[in-house]
Amino acid sequence: MLAEVLNLCVSVFYESLPDIYLCSDPVRLVGGASSCAGRLEMKKQGVWKAVDDFHWEWNLNSADVLCKHLDCGPAVSTGTQADQRSVWGINPLCLQAESAALQCLSAETQTSSSVLSITCSDSVRLVNGSSLCSGRLQVRSNQSVRSNQSWFLVCEDDFDLQDAEVVCRELGCGAPLVLQGALYGEGQAPMGTKEFQCGGSESVLLDCGSSGSRRNTCSPAKAVGLTCSDTDVVRLVGEASSCAGGLEMKHEGEWRPAEDIYWHKEAANTVCRLLNCGTAVSTDQKTFSSHQAVWHVSSICFRSTLALKRCVSRKSLSSGNSINITCSGNNISLRC
Repeated sequence: MLAEVLNLCVSVFYESLPDIYLCSDPVRLVGGASSCAGRLEMKKQGVWKAVDDFHWEWNLNSADVLCKHLDCGPAVSTGTQADQRSVWGINPLCLQAESAALQCLSAETQTSSSVLSITCSDSVRLVNGSSLCSGRLQVRSNQSVRSNQSWFLVCEDDFDLQDAEVVCRELGCGAPLVLQGALYGEGQAPMGTKEFQCGGSESVLLDCGSSGSRRNTCSPAKAVGLTCSDTDVVRLVGEASSCAGGLEMKHEGEWRPAEDIYWHKEAANTVCRLLNCGTAVSTDQKTFSSHQAVWHVSSICFRSTLALKRCVSRKSLSSGNSINITCSGNNISLRC
């Protein structure tokens, strides 16, 4: 099977994600401010159509795969646009399993009242780290060019904490925690020559000023490595310890119980580790007295990343159940 894919498709490489084989030019984002944002369209059987997810599993991890193919930075947001039209259906779990993208589309077109949209970062990315909020910094110097050669490393002498605050914000991460040269290896991309001069409040790095001088040399060992905090998106509530209780996730600024009918202990272990609560002792379904709004999460995604905000489905559900976890740690909850 792989041989057939290699004959038909080209491989694109993005250091912070696994390799994935995708057929040439099957993906585009249209109607956005750049080619890294807009309505998701894919070409199958020679026909370009918008795409929707009928499995309700679409999340930022799914969008990341396509941002990577487009040689953009990571997905910073994804959602839907109301639009009654004929679409290709897509299976997000197939896409996240590193299958060829076209193999994850429905065999026939379907009618949908909404289509998927994605906004990828088009100017910065962190590569070779443990999550999309950590890694070696790369900056695109020319947003009109889509090639590996358009991404550059940044010398630590040209980058400070205020610059780091802007990068972390642009990627949808929390505040910068560690800023250090060669923290995530030296890298093979060319070294940029621009010194950034951010005030710290800018929305994107390319809005920052820069010095007029140009640096001629910088050792690869001084390429900026950056670790941003993953914003607070998960908690356990309802028990005396913050290491036990009902799982709640923060998505689109709102805390809600989390639900997944395929939830299992391995996914619960990820939550316990992230909360510094050891490992999962037990996990089960908690029943409400009545249905309430919950966030649907992907347990498969939980197993593969600590950036759990990327595992929340785009769909808000009403359910009578949510996930309950007891971790081996015993931190006393200070939450009122």
